[in-house]
Amino acid sequence: MRKTLGTLCLAGAAIWPALSYYSVASAASVSTVATPSVETSTLPPASASGSMSGSAPASTSPATSSSAAASSSGSVSDSAENDEIKRGAYLATAGDCIACHTAKTGKPFAGGLPIGIPMLGTIYSSNITPDKTSGIGNWSLGDFDQAMRHGISKDGHNLYPAMPYVSYAKLNDADIAALYAYFEKGVVPVSATLPKSTIPWPMNMRWPLKLWNIGFLPAVGYQPKAGQSEAWNRGAYLVQGLAHCSTCHTPRGVAMQEVALDETGKGFLGGSVLAGWDAYNITSAKNGGIGGWSQLQLTQYLRTGSVPGLAQAAGPMGEAVEHSFSHLQASDLDAIATYIRTIPAVEDGSTAPRQSLGNPATDVSALRGVALNGGAGGGAASTGDGTGGTVDAARLYLGNCASCHQANGKGSPDGYYPSLIHNSTVGASDAGNMVQVILQGIHRNAAGNDVGMPGFATELTDAQVAALTNYLTGTFGNSHVSVSTDAVAKLRKGD
Repeated sequence: MRKTLGTLCLAGAAIWPALSYYSVASAASVSTVATPSVETSTLPPASASGSMSGSAPASTSPATSSSAAASSSGSVSDSAENDEIKRGAYLATAGDCIACHTAKTGKPFAGGLPIGIPMLGTIYSSNITPDKTSGIGNWSLGDFDQAMRHGISKDGHNLYPAMPYVSYAKLNDADIAALYAYFEKGVVPVSATLPKSTIPWPMNMRWPLKLWNIGFLPAVGYQPKAGQSEAWNRGAYLVQGLAHCSTCHTPRGVAMQEVALDETGKGFLGGSVLAGWDAYNITSAKNGGIGGWSQLQLTQYLRTGSVPGLAQAAGPMGEAVEHSFSHLQASDLDAIATYIRTIPAVEDGSTAPRQSLGNPATDVSALRGVALNGGAGGGAASTGDGTGGTVDAARLYLGNCASCHQANGKGSPDGYYPSLIHNSTVGASDAGNMVQVILQGIHRNAAGNDVGMPGFATELTDAQVAALTNYLTGTFGNSHVSVSTDAVAKLRKGD
């Protein structure tokens, strides 16, 4: 990649938006802060300008300052302001703002989360608390709107699309105002000195983003579709806007832009790869997508991250379930599912749904109590370890996986330890997510269920991870898929 001014003019639209392409999965996998709790039992009235697509349930948050609460006098103005703040808190949860704007050990929304960009450097998320020195305490509603829907900061510089303002452009005025009320009056101000970006000059110049925005930033505001139900339009508003599903799940074009921003564009939600994680095809395709999922299965997945015998959320999607989707009202989850299930199919050549593949193992049980034969193992499942020895994949499974997933791969009867058979990750057409789960493990706390699986990055070599992955996919999932030791090494390093 040549770092010349001529290239900046011509290729800047592909370089700078790469910050968006790589940041989402990186942010989700790093940030582990607890999500503000959300109370969804009441629905305060939206403002006159808040149409069906913009109304949101009330919410409460531990990040809410005491000054934000309505006064004890119970005046109408204070009550209305408090309702607006609660609505904004709910919207911030729907947008999963906390995932990117909170460092691993930091305070809510104080920024500082490192976001590594391959070949460029590291940027750090901004402080969006109402601190007047290092946060957005001096921002007007107009300043906030410019950042949210136009990607322009208060001082006039262009924001990197790591902040998904392309999606937030779909928000209506009422929701922008509610979000502003929450971040100005419902969040505790935090003074924080953040590290500076390590991206060197001239790659850190932002003026090419002005050209990129001209080409790819949509018109402000979601326009409800005539002939569609209220639930469908609400779901479209959330999916295209606050939930910014397209940021991860839609393929990128030559300038790193999303190839489509709604269901009318070819490839919308057809799947993409970010930071080593495969954001699966979630269109209505029967084989390549989720066309075989029912409405109930999809809403359950969003609420809990788990549908036994179908799918379990991990990595960035697990984070989205934990911090965002699991806190949304049932009506919003139902609306999201209603809309997503109508997205035009994007087929990828798959001949069967991911979750339909696999059979129980029959070879692992026979290994129990059998000597290791000098440590080499052997047998049909053995592969090279890269050092002249062999790796017995079946024994790796027996020693590291079978105690939870059972020797036959069926998991526990209650589904807490998921079955590896008919599992959408194990049956996928690419083994990348399987490798990531083995390396990083899973920790997902959603809907009252704290689910955990240890990672084996420090326990297994690249060759062992490759062998185990190939055993899992070949036995329990897609037998046509394999991964090499080199590919595992790259995923481990984040390449």
